[in-house]
Amino acid sequence: MLTRRDLLKTAAAGAASLVVPGGVPAQDRRGFTLPPLPYPAGDLEPVIDAETMTIHHDRHHQAYVDNLNKALGAAPDWLARPIEDVVRNIAQVPEAVRTAVRNNGGGHLNHSWFWRMMAKPGTGGAPSRDLLAAIDASFGTLDGFKRDFTARALGQFGSGWAWLVVGGPDNKPLGVTSTPNQDSPLMEGKHTLLGIDVWEHAYYLKYRNVRAKYVEAWFQVVNWNFVNELYARRPKA
Repeated sequence: MLTRRDLLKTAAAGAASLVVPGGVPAQDRRGFTLPPLPYPAGDLEPVIDAETMTIHHDRHHQAYVDNLNKALGAAPDWLARPIEDVVRNIAQVPEAVRTAVRNNGGGHLNHSWFWRMMAKPGTGGAPSRDLLAAIDASFGTLDGFKRDFTARALGQFGSGWAWLVVGGPDNKPLGVTSTPNQDSPLMEGKHTLLGIDVWEHAYYLKYRNVRAKYVEAWFQVVNWNFVNELYARRPKA
């Protein structure tokens, strides 16, 4: 007959063997972490200065991560999920913490994308042939896309984002949209390709209150190589 000590040892061994895909112990996945910038903070100069990047990443993004982990402490099963899954299923998050998770989970995901959607000027490549064909079909030309995207970025009242997403009006392959605060297109089931942060903390040190100058310059740091990857992984009809 097993003693109480034997039962405790068996339970402990079973817990230690519990892993999630990739072989990482489940308990080590119970919480989100700040991803490092994929380049030095000064690499986006002169478009975005190193001080802005450092504050934006190390303070603002870190705060979203910390607050998300704190909010989901009351719903720990959600801490083990990928952030995309949390944001996509925001309506299923427990109501008591849903607003905090919407704000901070959206902020974490949006910024995790944002850093990779930018690259050092002159290194971000160009739209792939397939993506450019979709851009032309949706906006007429690449310049037409930039015009519509800029209009969304400048037209977003207060803090928020402008996005290029799969699926546009009139069955066009692509569209542009905007979201307030840290809402994500993923909350509406949209596959995201490119986004610009138009919260003032993203540009105020260099551009002050002139959002238009920031948006115009920002196209110089678009990482089309990453956008091409996202487009290649889009859901196929």
